[in-house]
Amino acid sequence: MKKGKKYVEASKLVERGKAYSALEALTLACKTSVTKFDASVDVAFRLNLDPRKAEQNIRGAIVLPNGTGKEQRVVVIAKGAKAQEATEAGADVVGDQELLDKISKGWLEFDVMVATPDMMGQLGKLGKLLGPKGLMPNPKTGTVTMDVAKAVKELKAGKVTYRPDKVGNIHMTIGKVSFGPEKLLENFKVVYDVMQKARPSTIKGSYVKNIAVASTMGPGIKIDPNNI
Repeated sequence: MKKGKKYVEASKLVERGKAYSALEALTLACKTSVTKFDASVDVAFRLNLDPRKAEQNIRGAIVLPNGTGKEQRVVVIAKGAKAQEATEAGADVVGDQELLDKISKGWLEFDVMVATPDMMGQLGKLGKLLGPKGLMPNPKTGTVTMDVAKAVKELKAGKVTYRPDKVGNIHMTIGKVSFGPEKLLENFKVVYDVMQKARPSTIKGSYVKNIAVASTMGPGIKIDPNNI
């Protein structure tokens, strides 16, 4: 696939094969942004994981200190007082069976779903619809909880979830180009620390194989894991 002129020029700023310090890489990610809009900055970890093994299929959630710069549309499946709590906390849409029926018919205009444990029985019927899209609530990511107000506030503040793909890679957004390198570095360090702590005890040898960052449509930039 042919690359555009802006991408080609931006790529010249990145030394091929070089692994940069985290701050240098994030500075370059901002400099090499080629979009007219405020591009997202993403990080990709290539980890020594086999997600087919239950103990290595790590997943969880992280509250980034500076958020992601993206407003998440949060749906909450709850009844009664918990539904009221979710509404007051700022959830975009709140409901129970009627909302589940709407979703079952194809309405998916939201980014993340929170549910109280008592609603998971009804919600389970939508697993084949929500699961492949990464929208199914899960206790490990804090999206199945009785404390719906806390969950909604954290998601609105910039909470991100993570899980490996089929080959052990984890991708996530850590902010916007407009954040600047320093704020992006704060977010990155929090993510890096969580990845280290999530290392399964069964992993032998090297755990982090590669780390790279890039702005939307920008070139990838390697980070030296020994120079965070």
